Order: sequence, then C-alpha cells, then structure tokens
Amino acid sequence: MSALSTRFTELTGIEHPVVQDGMGPFKTAKLAAAVSEAGGLGTVSIPGMSGDPAALARVMREHIEETSSLTPKPFAVNVPVGRAEDGQILPISEAYIRAVIEARRADAGIERQLTVLTTSAGFPGEFRPLIADSGLIHIHKVGSTRQAIKAEHLGVDVVIASGYEMGGHTHAVPMHTFVLVPNVTEAVSVPVLLSGGARDGRTLAAALCLGAAGVAMGTRFIASEDNADWHPATARRIVEAGEGDDTIFPGVYSPARGLKSAGLAHLMDLTRQGATAAELLEYKDAAMIRAEEEGDLDSGILPAGQVACGIRDIARVAQLVPTMAAEAAALLSRLASAGQATTAG
Repeated sequence: MSALSTRFTELTGIEHPVVQDGMGPFKTAKLAAAVSEAGGLGTVSIPGMSGDPAALARVMREHIEETSSLTPKPFAVNVPVGRAEDGQILPISEAYIRAVIEARRADAGIERQLTVLTTSAGFPGEFRPLIADSGLIHIHKVGSTRQAIKAEHLGVDVVIASGYEMGGHTHAVPMHTFVLVPNVTEAVSVPVLLSGGARDGRTLAAALCLGAAGVAMGTRFIASEDNADWHPATARRIVEAGEGDDTIFPGVYSPARGLKSAGLAHLMDLTRQGATAAELLEYKDAAMIRAEEEGDLDSGILPAGQVACGIRDIARVAQLVPTMAAEAAALLSRLASAGQATTAG
C-alpha cells in the first residue's frame, strides 16, 4: 500500500507519485519496467530523432513489447513533438504517436499496461482527438503557465511543469521550477507533476507543497543500477558531477541541458561554422547515443539536469521509488504535527 496517495496515483493506478521521465534518444525499456515494478510510472523513450521514421517506430514498438514482458504494471511512452518550418508535425513524431496507438490496438496485454502517452517539446494538437479516442491518459510537458492552460483547454489529462534546470530539452524562456510549478498549479485544474530538481523524498515533499501531484525525474534515474540499457559510465558521470558542470546547448526541438564535454564543445563549433540543421541533428543524435550506449562521455553528449550535482549514489530503483514516497509522507506528517503544535501553543 502506498504511503503517499495523490490525484495522479489515483488517475493512473500506480502506487507512488514518481515518474521516470522520457530519456531519449536511447532505449529505456528495462529501466521503465523497473520503475513500474517499484510502484512508480516507467516510461519508454524514443530510440532516436534522426533516421527513417517507419524503421525507428518499429524499434520503439520492440521496446514497448520488451517493457510489457518485464512487468505487468502500467507504463508510459514519451514522444517529443517537433514541427517543420511550415508548421506541420515532423514525420518522426507522427510515426511514434501512431506506433504507440497501434501497439495498444494490436495486443490486449499491451493495451492494459501501456496506459499513458507523454508528449513534450511541442503540442500535438491535430493528434489530440486520436490520442483521446485511443483511451490513453495524455500527459503533456510545458515550460510556461500559458502552455499549461492551452494544454488543459485542449483536453490533456495531466501537465508536467518542467523548470529550466531540468536535463535534456528545456525551454527558450527560462522559468525555474520553484517559480513555474506554483504558477501552473494555480492556473489549471488537472494534476500537475514537477520536473526539474527532484531527486529524493525531500524534493517530492517540496513538489507536493507547491501544489504538484508528483514528480517526473530523468537525471536521478540515469544514476541507477536498473538503467541497464545504458553504459555504466553514464551513472558514474552523474555521481561525479559538481555544481557548474552542466550547460545549455542547442537541442533538437529547443534548448537542452547536458554535462559539459568535448562533444558539446564541438557541437558549438559546428553551429558557429554554419552547419545545416540536418547535419546538426545527425551529429547530436549520434553523440547522445554514443554517450548512452558506449559510455563515450568525452566526444559524446550526456543530457542531464542541474540536480546531477546533488546525486551521490547509484540507486536501486526498487528501493528508491518507495523510499522517496515514504520519506515525503513522513516529512509532511512531521511538518503538519509541528504546525498543529505551534497553533495549539
């Protein structure tokens, strides 16, 4: 039984209000299964952002099937939504969205487990009716209150309010978590998750105090024994990171945050030298996958948030997720008791 029930856990049927956020462009099938097994909500990430959309959609389908085989619990898929200059949704994003829906239609077992689609980067407005009709719970990640209000108006079930300090794709207009989350929770009626800076029971408790119904984490889960599809060097790099080791760089859909490396320095050189958008996309995709798959953290690029500087251990997901919920519940209970004592006095 969960030590901490919220509107989000009730909606999704999970035990603890802890989500493993999307962590593409690489495989997170085993990690997603581990997080869901631990009572949180694991997320299958996209396998890449450059390449043949149909081929990559088939790979993601394989990752969905693998996750489904490793746990009977609910899990999610994350799809970053990009758009071309003419405003049309990118073929790769459309292929991924359709692949998620088709996976559910084709397999009753997957339909019972794959219950959540998280979209990020851009809003898939033209696909909102398709997502709604599929029966999926639709979560959308935002970086502003305006975006949150728009998402709720268009029918999204949950909003992730992601602060500027988060890892991976962040936002063009910096809004930090402690400012953004209470703004968003005051402006929308749907459950809100906090993303950016969460790593333990204290930060989960803080999220709930800000009005959120849970947290979504990526960087914390890089540094876990269960992130078995990634090279072990990535977990060690997170643990070794200090304050100031992160930086913003031009991502695929928006600015992104990662740990400083020669690979990131070379990306900035390519940008200054006038490399085309296609060349930059291919380089970034390959550099991130190289870091995550091969552990090449010199010429590669490791997306990570500022919270990396506060992570000092490589965790076991089966212990991390329920411990976060228990610690948050205990902390909130102590604070409530202290407040009642003060009032009585």
